[in-house]
Amino acid sequence: MFSKSCQYAIRAVTYLAEQQGSVKNVGVKEIAEALQVPQQFLAKILQQLTKHNLISSVKGPGGGFYLGEANASSTLLEIVEIIDGKNTLNTCILGKPSCSSEHPCPLHHHFYGCREGLRSTLSTCAIGSLMDGRPC
Repeated sequence: MFSKSCQYAIRAVTYLAEQQGSVKNVGVKEIAEALQVPQQFLAKILQQLTKHNLISSVKGPGGGFYLGEANASSTLLEIVEIIDGKNTLNTCILGKPSCSSEHPCPLHHHFYGCREGLRSTLSTCAIGSLMDGRPC
């Protein structure tokens, strides 16, 4: 459902949340190795997340990425929208350009509830809850 970029972004944020108590800043190389994803690809994703204040970073020796209080209120839905676009959860499950409640595709009514449930979960799952080890 989500692009590889979006999957990597959510996995990276989750990894940073897991590292929160033990290490302050985590380098992109460590994150890429832990997640077994391409380092250069992940670096671009992390830059996007930093640019939109979903994660924080420090440059230079001892630098890296981390989650701070400024990131805690951001949600997984924001990550999805930053990486895959705001319309990701609005598109037709079959990829039809004109699918709506008024002009539904054959699967529209079956998947509408699933999509809205996913949107609800992603919008209520704050990065702060991941940092605290709480389930979303």
